[in-house]
Amino acid sequence: MTALTPAPGADDRGDPLSVTRAAVVMLDDRTWVIGWSPQAEQLLGYQAKEVLGQPISALSVQAGVTSADWLGSQPDHGSPGHMVLRHRSGCPLRAATSLCRLPEAAGTAYLLLLADAEEHAEWQLRQAVLHGLAAESPIALTIYGPDLRVAWANAAARKELPGEFTQYLGLSEGDLHPGSQVLSAGGPSSVTQLMREVLLTGQSVVDLPYRGRTLADPDREHVRSLTYYRLQDAAGRTLGVCEESVDVTDMYRARHRLTLLNKAAARIGSTLDLGRTAQEFAAIVVPEIADFIAVDLLGAVLDGREPDARSVARTGDMRRVFHRSVREDLPEVIVPPGGAVGYTQGSPQWRCLASGEPVLDAVLATSSPWLVEDDVRSSRMRELGIHSHMVVPLRARDVTMGVATLMRWRSPEPFTPDDLLIVEELAARAAVCIDNARRFTRERHSALMLQRSLLPHEPPAYAAVEAAYRYLPADTEAGVGGDWFDVLPLACGRVGLVVGDVVGHGLRAAATMGRLRTAVHTLADLDLPPDELLAHLDDLVQRLAEEAETAHPYGAEGVVGATCLYGVYDSVTRRVTFASAGHPPPALAHRNKPVEFCDIPTGPPLGVGGLPFESVELDIPDDCVLALYTDGLITASSTDPDIGLARLSFTLAHPDRPLEEITSTLERILLPDHPPDDVAFLVARPRPLPVDSVASWRLAFAPEAARRARALTGERLAQWRLEDLTFSAELIVSELVTNAIRHGRGPVSLRLIRTENRLICAVSDGSSTSPHMRRAKVVEEGGRGLFLVAQFAARWGTRHTTEGKIIWAELLAPTAETDAFPS
Repeated sequence: MTALTPAPGADDRGDPLSVTRAAVVMLDDRTWVIGWSPQAEQLLGYQAKEVLGQPISALSVQAGVTSADWLGSQPDHGSPGHMVLRHRSGCPLRAATSLCRLPEAAGTAYLLLLADAEEHAEWQLRQAVLHGLAAESPIALTIYGPDLRVAWANAAARKELPGEFTQYLGLSEGDLHPGSQVLSAGGPSSVTQLMREVLLTGQSVVDLPYRGRTLADPDREHVRSLTYYRLQDAAGRTLGVCEESVDVTDMYRARHRLTLLNKAAARIGSTLDLGRTAQEFAAIVVPEIADFIAVDLLGAVLDGREPDARSVARTGDMRRVFHRSVREDLPEVIVPPGGAVGYTQGSPQWRCLASGEPVLDAVLATSSPWLVEDDVRSSRMRELGIHSHMVVPLRARDVTMGVATLMRWRSPEPFTPDDLLIVEELAARAAVCIDNARRFTRERHSALMLQRSLLPHEPPAYAAVEAAYRYLPADTEAGVGGDWFDVLPLACGRVGLVVGDVVGHGLRAAATMGRLRTAVHTLADLDLPPDELLAHLDDLVQRLAEEAETAHPYGAEGVVGATCLYGVYDSVTRRVTFASAGHPPPALAHRNKPVEFCDIPTGPPLGVGGLPFESVELDIPDDCVLALYTDGLITASSTDPDIGLARLSFTLAHPDRPLEEITSTLERILLPDHPPDDVAFLVARPRPLPVDSVASWRLAFAPEAARRARALTGERLAQWRLEDLTFSAELIVSELVTNAIRHGRGPVSLRLIRTENRLICAVSDGSSTSPHMRRAKVVEEGGRGLFLVAQFAARWGTRHTTEGKIIWAELLAPTAETDAFPS
């Protein structure tokens, strides 16, 4: 018998055990080989002449196996089996077999088909995969032909298509999923366009997000992940495009919720402003979750107070903070921002506020009792078609501060429990930020009250100087810092100018600043020279540092330090005396020459101790401006102090401008929006007294000097047209001169100083002993002089000098409102 030849045009991608591909061996009834195909020769290596007429059992690797044994071990009727044969090279070969009995007409014979077992197993696996994709896979597969029309779909894809599948053959993707849209930014305008590109280029598209409704579930929006690749036959001809579709709606919504939470964490609470926080919360919710949201808070929360149980039980205490809608005309709004909301008892808002639990009306019934009682809201909801309603509490730290009301009318889907969960999480985050803002509001009010009590309320107005100032704390949220300034009235037409800087920012620095400012006021009232005043202030700072270190031995709170610049301007002598404790020098702006920085010995900062302070006296020309400032002014725009001083000189040019204009220019040019350090600066224009407003006399050290002092005073007051003060002034001068002659030393001098609204009487002598006012007994003839002075003068005091002392008293000059001085 000749060797068998295969049929022409065999498909090499079919079953390896098919007649067209397998190695064919024909056996007689004894299982001897009577036919041997070229594929059998290729598979086992034997030529036909070597095996023809031999039993097939001779090819088995098992010794002693008869043909009958071998035949009994093989499945019949074409079922696949396995056997191990010996290759001509001697190596064993595991082969897949299929034994078929030929028809009776051909005689008793068998047809044995052989194939490589591994190749056959691989083919069976591919067949199982194809079957799984077609019948068992949850991934929907749809094949579109070259015309991009539906040609085939697996079982998963057919589940999304109601009815018989044959009715969808020949339809396009747009016909199967009308209204769907691609979610990826910058993607194709339609899936049909995308498939056309895949068909032409062969470039696959993986995981394209796609949102729309299916024909099997038209009431619910689904999100699918689509993958497209081109199909080709063995010859490379294009057969169409395969679409893999996976429903990722739940995963997409979970990821969307996570994105919202991340967005909320980044956006909600960017400031400590209640209204801004409510606005940020609403911007996250609308339009991502709801079509409308209203944020309502209790009045106590808006005022920075702690809500009590009674306010929580009354929705009438709630006010609208913010609302947001998908429509700009806000058709849902009934209450404007800031207005009382007035929810009825039994309403979802009332129940939510009372219980602290959310209320979800997935399907809102307009016949609900609370809507029946609220005609305005009921008619508005029916008019807009609001069908789903949700109210969540704004609760933090076991305190319910308000509620958020969410509604849907444009989106057809009702609120779900998943929506409630995400809104609760967002509301919880917003509530913490709102509570922080409430607490901050309360603390800010306290801090601002402290600031107002620590610093001058209005620019001081004194005859000796005209002043303007600015104060900008680095802690802009708290509104307080450690820098300060002051203009202090002193005796005899003089004024004290002070600027200081406490180390640090915030309330602690502000409290320290308040103590130092009070100390400066007290020491200035004693009329101490600038260097002595700073020495006393240095002792105080050392005591404060010791107290702070004892209270906080290991913390930064224990650090206390400050710098200070103190000067006294005398409008009579037109000179100023400065002393500095580690502070930048003052600037003196001239009208006709460049700005100069006064050469003042810089002492150690306050709190160092052990080193003296020095004073320096300077002449102040007319039409000049003095600028006292803290280092924050010259380092705000540049870390180099020289650059800051140069810019300060430029800004102070032309001192003839109004002081408010100068301070505004300093703030605009030298300071950024948020200064890194506290800044305080004081701009003062000295007002020297005219020569004819001061009168001075040297008096004899004798009892008759009092009579001469009265006469000189009366004559000068007549020249100044202050006759209404003659009696009071003569009495005060007489008592002060008499006291100097009886208890002091010579020489004795009298000075009268007239300002805009005051008359100052000053008597000097060579003694440093300070007088004391006492209450004289009835039987005593003397001891009532200072008592009378105190009764007639607006204020009086003693000022020590290097030559002795000066006792002074001030009288208020009569005005149009008061034609006589009150005694």
